[in-house]
Amino acid sequence: MNEILLVGFILAYLLGSVPTSVWIGKYFYGKDIRKYGSGNAGATNALRVLGTRIGVIVLILDFFKGIGAVAIAGVFVNYFYSYEAFAMYQISLGIVAVIGHMFPVFANFKGGKGVATLAGIVLAIYPNIFVVCLGVFITVFLLTRYVSLSSMTAAIAFPIFAIFVFNVELISKIIFSVLTMSVLLISHRKNIQRLIKGEENKISF
Repeated sequence: MNEILLVGFILAYLLGSVPTSVWIGKYFYGKDIRKYGSGNAGATNALRVLGTRIGVIVLILDFFKGIGAVAIAGVFVNYFYSYEAFAMYQISLGIVAVIGHMFPVFANFKGGKGVATLAGIVLAIYPNIFVVCLGVFITVFLLTRYVSLSSMTAAIAFPIFAIFVFNVELISKIIFSVLTMSVLLISHRKNIQRLIKGEENKISF
């Protein structure tokens, strides 16, 4: 059974490894966006380097990578005898997809920060909490125009709402919410430094 479940991890990693912004930039614009802007292979940098339309497309595609990774678990649902174990498998596949996004095998292991992919995972597993965190993100973004600050604020809100508002009981889901917050804050450490110095770029349309 373990060997069969391993297939899910491989598929989730390969799905996460699809470097949407890199491929779109190279094949349609002749640019590797990792050499421009922030050097990040994510939706925000794609928006800055390739324009709003492409940035939105990359955001949506990366978002659905997270949803797709969680959906892969459904193929193997019959191998689980408890919801807790299945939920843990869903979360694990999502995490593997984010790792694939950050270290994509199809792009020399240099990818993005995984914010959009993580958001897709949150929607798939915690739809109610996703709506609230999306509201937090949009509110902060409209007030500041900083994507990084908006992402970090939403990430901090995630475990707070999961534990204290929506009363999530599964330990695996609680741990994932805290882990998500931690990973996003760590991956945005350079953004934090730029915010403190007043050097962070704002997004304008």
